[in-house]
Amino acid sequence: MAETRRLNVLPQNPDEAPTENPVGLGRFPSWLHRKLPKGNELRRTGEILSKNRLHTVCEEAKCPNLLECWSKKTATFLVMGKECSRSCGFCDIDFSKSPKPLDADEPNRVAESVKALGLKHVVITMVARDDLPDGGSTHLTHVIEEIRNQVEDVSIEVLTSDFAGNLQALQIVLDAKPEVFNHNIETVRSLTPRVRHKATYDRTLQILAYASSHRLFPGMKVKSGLMVGLGETEKQVFETLHDLKHAGCDIVTMGQYLQPNRHKLRVQAFVHPDQFLKYEQFGYEIGIPFMYCGPFIRSSYNANMVFTGSNDKRIF
Repeated sequence: MAETRRLNVLPQNPDEAPTENPVGLGRFPSWLHRKLPKGNELRRTGEILSKNRLHTVCEEAKCPNLLECWSKKTATFLVMGKECSRSCGFCDIDFSKSPKPLDADEPNRVAESVKALGLKHVVITMVARDDLPDGGSTHLTHVIEEIRNQVEDVSIEVLTSDFAGNLQALQIVLDAKPEVFNHNIETVRSLTPRVRHKATYDRTLQILAYASSHRLFPGMKVKSGLMVGLGETEKQVFETLHDLKHAGCDIVTMGQYLQPNRHKLRVQAFVHPDQFLKYEQFGYEIGIPFMYCGPFIRSSYNANMVFTGSNDKRIF
């Protein structure tokens, strides 16, 4: 939880990167400390996922919210294996030039886990599969279809790769009518080549704009997210929010980047909760319908509440 005290850490110059605590002290600021959750559901969630031999981005990407989310019997499914054909500077998911073949039974196992966990809103993310002609889009739709075959009254959110810019592959996913289509821009334009592998800033905007203009039903939401603390400036974040607004995003999430291991990009700044609030307010001011910003916010964190809030315009 963010502290209630307000510190004067907002940059006086919009070109300065908002920072708090010099990097290298080896200590997180107080707002990045949290209490461990209580209850038995954490173990139960792990047992269900293990039984069905499923991967989650919670584990593979070392998400700091894993204990909290699993204690609430929710998890973000990672499909198409746990080996990614890209090696991004921020991500801890295993890299492989030739990932293992797709598992035809995976959609069924995901659906069984959704049913066992009692989920009403399901988030499915994927590794990048540049080794496949369609980038894995057909397999992803099979996951969506199987969940709907086995579970009633469920909403589905997909967090996809950019399919290497293949709009036909993207259309395959959109034709499955997920309630939320999510593709993360991750960072500002100038940092993209260092932070991401193969993905480009403009291609991400193209994917989001295409999804926004090819909605198959009015209630579908287009979502994107980014990390801060990688060396970006306030002005650059504002520019990125403008770009996401023009691409047609309904929901934007923003959280603190945390280095997953010593081989990945170092944190350049611990961004104070007040600065996250400033970014959130700016997003609303320029017309983004729903903003969700804070140190622990991740793309799929509290996804059900975000989806519900974006539908009725509530801010929680």
